[in-house]
Amino acid sequence: MRSYRLLSIWGIPIRVNTSLLIFLPILAWLIGSGGQIETYAGLIGRLTGVEFDLARLRAGSMPWLVGVVAAVGLFVSVTVHELGHSWVAMRYGIEIESITLWILGGLASLKTFPKEWNREFWIAIARPVSSLLVAVVCYVAVLVMPESLQIPRFVAGWLAIVNVTLAVFNLLPAFPMDGGRILRALLARSRPYGTATRLAARVGVGFAFLFAIVAVLNFQIILLLLAFFIYSAATTESKAVLLDELLEGITVGDIMTHDPARVTMSTTLDEFGGQMLRDRQTTYLVTDTGGTPVGLVTLDDLKKARRGDRETATVGEIMRDVPSVDSAADAFETLARLQGPGGIYALVQRDGELLGILSEADYAHAMTIQRGFRSGIGG
Repeated sequence: MRSYRLLSIWGIPIRVNTSLLIFLPILAWLIGSGGQIETYAGLIGRLTGVEFDLARLRAGSMPWLVGVVAAVGLFVSVTVHELGHSWVAMRYGIEIESITLWILGGLASLKTFPKEWNREFWIAIARPVSSLLVAVVCYVAVLVMPESLQIPRFVAGWLAIVNVTLAVFNLLPAFPMDGGRILRALLARSRPYGTATRLAARVGVGFAFLFAIVAVLNFQIILLLLAFFIYSAATTESKAVLLDELLEGITVGDIMTHDPARVTMSTTLDEFGGQMLRDRQTTYLVTDTGGTPVGLVTLDDLKKARRGDRETATVGEIMRDVPSVDSAADAFETLARLQGPGGIYALVQRDGELLGILSEADYAHAMTIQRGFRSGIGG
């Protein structure tokens, strides 16, 4: 789903995802409908000693107004949580790409995540601490607001309760939630970062299955979505850390294909297919008639071409325009930058001179060797 930029705070773009725009009216209805207002009014009263005029809060369109203000207030709170999280990260010199508000809350996209356990600990714990601070402010607001401000007082009390709930929930060790990142940070004090990540990810997957079971038994759609998110994010980050470990200290120049097979852009697709068969290659450097590299072409590109056009169509019509990377670039960082629907392909250069090409096959080959090498050391 698309996200729209709302504003910028501290140079951080705040984005709103379409899922949130769809969910906000539903959340407003859930808060204002049924017995939610009575339930929370009673709970706020027991915690603060203040009383509410329920007849006024339930009159006419007031429940809708209460629901809308509370729903918007919740996501303002979430924005504050993410800003607290981001502020601590920025104190460690980490760039924040954006904060996105979506159906499950907020996501602060950090350009890099620290591997030092103490830095990760403080960055992770900043969000639940921010939630508790917001809860304290809202609690005080309930006490000092005059009785005439029924709706603001109710919403402040509701936000105080919800923010405490969010803080406690976020502290569950369900990686990659904050509690899971805190768990990884504590595990990384005495273990390698990769091992700590795998252990935390396993705990996160366990919580994902638990959340899914509870969600199905209680028909909780949001909890089920959260379970899928935790499972996907935990497994993805665990794989990313494994890749980072395998490619540690390796540059693009170490894994690239030297002297790649070449084909001119004027070659017909029929001729190209025959050349592939003879060379037993699936990725080619495409050059113009003067021998200047202009792109890459793969077996997948050939498969997409219509059979009837292969006698007249040329390689230049199906080749892909790929970026250039420096041979000294870090292999893992380059992999993260190149990943996308088009696959991982690039021309490798040094000082403007072509040295080779980079493809998914190069990464697969490098990781196979690294796994075998490390297994040999372990044995």
